[in-house]
Amino acid sequence: MTKTATERETGQGIRPGLILGALGVVFGDIGTSPIYALRAVFDPGDPHPVPIRAENVFGVVSLVFWSMVIIVTATYVLIALRADHDGEGGIMALITLVRRWAVPGRKRLAAVLAALGIFGAALFLGDSMITPAISVLSAVEGLEIVAPPMARAVVPITAVIILVLFLVQRRGTGTVGRLFGPVMLVWFATIAACGIGGIARDPAILKALSPTYAAGFLFGHFGVAFFALAAIVLVVTGAEALYADLGHFGRRSITRAWLLVVFPACLLSYLGQGALILDDPRHAASPLFLLAPGWARLPVVALATAATVIASQAVISGAYSVAAQAIRIGYLPRLRVVHTSASTPGRIYVPWINWLLMVSVLTLAFAFRSSTALASAYGMAVTCTITITTLLLCYLAYAKWQLPPWLIACAAIPLLCVDLLFVAANLTKLVHGAWLPLLIGSVAFVLMTTWQRGRGVVMAERERREGALREFVEDLRHRDPRPAVVEGTAVFLNRGKELAPLALRANVERNHVRHRQIVILSVETESTPRVPPGDRIRIDHLGYTDDGIVHVTVRIGYLERPDVPAALAQLDPEETEGLLDLDTATYFLSEIELSPAEESIMSRWRSRLFIAMSYISADAADHFNLPRDRTVVMGARIEI
Repeated sequence: MTKTATERETGQGIRPGLILGALGVVFGDIGTSPIYALRAVFDPGDPHPVPIRAENVFGVVSLVFWSMVIIVTATYVLIALRADHDGEGGIMALITLVRRWAVPGRKRLAAVLAALGIFGAALFLGDSMITPAISVLSAVEGLEIVAPPMARAVVPITAVIILVLFLVQRRGTGTVGRLFGPVMLVWFATIAACGIGGIARDPAILKALSPTYAAGFLFGHFGVAFFALAAIVLVVTGAEALYADLGHFGRRSITRAWLLVVFPACLLSYLGQGALILDDPRHAASPLFLLAPGWARLPVVALATAATVIASQAVISGAYSVAAQAIRIGYLPRLRVVHTSASTPGRIYVPWINWLLMVSVLTLAFAFRSSTALASAYGMAVTCTITITTLLLCYLAYAKWQLPPWLIACAAIPLLCVDLLFVAANLTKLVHGAWLPLLIGSVAFVLMTTWQRGRGVVMAERERREGALREFVEDLRHRDPRPAVVEGTAVFLNRGKELAPLALRANVERNHVRHRQIVILSVETESTPRVPPGDRIRIDHLGYTDDGIVHVTVRIGYLERPDVPAALAQLDPEETEGLLDLDTATYFLSEIELSPAEESIMSRWRSRLFIAMSYISADAADHFNLPRDRTVVMGARIEI
C-alpha cells in the first residue's frame, strides 16, 4: 500500500531525495526573499522610508532574524507542520480539523474560525498570484545593475519566464522538484557565501542576533520601526507554503531542509547585506547583488532568476493543494485534479487553477512593471494568513491536543501580538497596493462561500427528491401497474448506494419503463495509486437476486482514470443477475438544472453566481469515459 510523504519518512529515516525536492518546491519563495526584502525596507521611494543609520540597520536586521525565528520556525515548522489532516497540510486542512474537533457547546466558535480559515485560504490564492510576479520581476531587475540598457527588457523577459513556468506544471511537482532542487541548493550556497563575505567586512553586524537590538529599535524608535515592519514581513513570505506543501514532502523533510539549509543561508545573507549597507548606504539600492564580486554579478542574476522561478513553484503547488482540498470539502466545484506521483498522493496538478494563475500573474506583471511597486501589495495577504493560521492552531491545541488553557495562552499571546503588529503595519500601505490582495481574497472568499452555501441547498433538495434507494427498489417491485420492461442494460451513475439516482426515478415515474438489467454504479477513489483487480469491484443486490437490479461500487486508485465500461466488463453474469449487454448498454447521468428562485434562501445575486460557477464543473461523461453516443442525461430542475 502506498504511503503519504509523512508516513514514508517514519521508520526508515528521511530520504535525501525528499529534502532536495523540498528545497526545489517548498522553499523557493522564502529562499528568494533576500533579493528584495532589505531593499524594500530602505527604499527611498517608500511612503515611510527608514533612514539609513547604524542603529536602524542593526534594528532592522535583528527584527528580520527574530521574525524568522518566531513566525517561520516556531509557528510553522514546530507547530503547524504537526497539524496535518491525513498527511495534508495548509489552511484548508486546518479548517477540516477545526470542524472535526469542534468542542461541544462551542460549535459556533468553530464555525466562525472555519469562516476565518476560508478567508485565509482565499488570501493564499491571492498570494499565489502575487508571488510569481514579484519574485521573477525582482530577479530580472538585477539586469539593471549588470547592464543598465537592458532595463526596458525586464518586463518582457519576466513574461516569457512566467509563461514557461506555468506550461511545465503538467509534469508534476515531483519532476519539477528534481529539476529545481539542485538549483536551489546552489542558490542557498551562493547567498550564504556572499553573506559571509559581507560579514567579514564588518563582523559587528553579528550583534544584531541579540533580541535587545530588535526590542530597542521597535520600542525606542517605534515611529520608524512600525512602518519598517510592512517591508520586514517580506522575509517570512513563503512560510504559509511550507505548510500548504506538507502533503508533497512530509514534515520531517521540510523541517530538516529549513533548519539545516534554508534558515542558515538566508540569515547569513541578511547579515551580510546589513554589513554592506553599514559600509556604504548607497548599497541599499540592491544589497544582495552588490554583495557578489563584480565578475560574479551576472551569474548571480541568472541564478537568482532561476531561484525566483522556483519561488513561484512553492505557492503554485500550494495553490493546487488548497484548491483540491476546497473541492473535497465542498467549497469549489468539481474541477479536474491530476495526480502526478505514484508514491505521494499530495502531488497534484489542477489545470483550471494553473491557467487562472497564469493569466493573473501575467496581468500583474504588466500592470505593476516592478517588484517595488508590488512590494506594498505582497505583505498584506501573508500577514493575514499567518494570523488566521495562528488562531486556528490555538483552537486545535485546545480541542484536539487538549493542552491546558494557560499553556496555550503563554504561546498564543506573544505569537498573536507579533502577527497583529505585522498586520497593522501593512494596513498603513492600504492605498499603496495592500488593497490588491484583500480584493483578490475577498472575491475568492465570496466565490467559495457562495458555492458551499448553494451546494448545501441543492444537496438537501436533491436528497429529498431522490429518496432512499432500497425503498425505491421495494416500491418498484410492488408497483401497480408495473412499469414496462424493455430489453437491454441501463447503467445509472450515482454518488453512493443510499439514495436512488434521479435519472432512474425519472425514467420510472415519468416514462413508466425500466430496463431488464439495471446497474446502479458508484466510483470511489482510494488513497492508494492503484487498486488490485481483485479488490476493485463490490456488488450489492439491494435485497433481491431476481429483479435484475444491482448496485456496483468500483474502487480506483488516485492515479487511475475512472473507466466505467472497462470496470463493467469485469463483472460475472452470475453476480449481476443476468448477462449485461455492454455493447448496446445505455449510460444515464443524473443532472440538476439550476435556475434562480423567486423566493430564495440565498440572495438573488449569489444564486446567479452559484449557477454560473456550476458551469465550470468537470464533464461527467468525459471523466468516467462514457461513450457519448450512448449516454443520456436526465434529472430535475431545482430552483435556488
